[in-house]
Amino acid sequence: MSHKPSEVIRFIGRNAKRVAVTIVGGVVVLAGVAMLVFPGPAVVVIPLGFAILATEYAWAAVALKKSKKFAATAGKKTKSGATLLKRKVKGSKDQKRVQ
Repeated sequence: MSHKPSEVIRFIGRNAKRVAVTIVGGVVVLAGVAMLVFPGPAVVVIPLGFAILATEYAWAAVALKKSKKFAATAGKKTKSGATLLKRKVKGSKDQKRVQ
């Protein structure tokens, strides 16, 4: 059973892309996970890795959605926490002036 050369080339090209995407995306995700412990922008790098993997895998697209929701929630909490901190700092300055 012989295959046409165009079919063989297409098969190799399709699988080579998937292998390359898997390796690159996996390395980026692992680098992001390492950045959770070591200094670096893990919150940016992990979703980037999932975005790369999502070009070939449906499960990575789901993981990307979840990480976007998590990042949005964390951003909202950070902003509200910063507002509370500003209020506390302003309140402490006012108290010092009164005394």
